[in-house]
Amino acid sequence: MSEIRIYTTRFCPFCIRAKHLLKSKSVAFREFKVDGDRAARQKLLAETGSHTVPQIWIGKHYVGGCDELYMLERSGKLDSLLAEFK
Repeated sequence: MSEIRIYTTRFCPFCIRAKHLLKSKSVAFREFKVDGDRAARQKLLAETGSHTVPQIWIGKHYVGGCDELYMLERSGKLDSLLAEFK
C-alpha cells in the first residue's frame, strides 16, 4: 500500500511546518523520527543525498523537504499528489 512518509526530528521548525501543511490537507502520514539515530540518518542520506529533515515522500514520489512541499502547494500541484490519500 502506498503511503505518505516524512522523516523528522522533534524540534525542527521545518518538520513542524511540513506536518502542519499535511495535517491541514486531512491526509494521514507516517512519521519517522530520526533524532539521535545515526543508522536512520545514514539511510536517509543514501536514499536522498541529503542529511537534512524533513524528507518527504508522497507515495513513490520523492518531494524533498519543507520548501519543496510548499512549492507544490503554491503551484497547485500538491492536492493532485495527495488525492489518492484522502
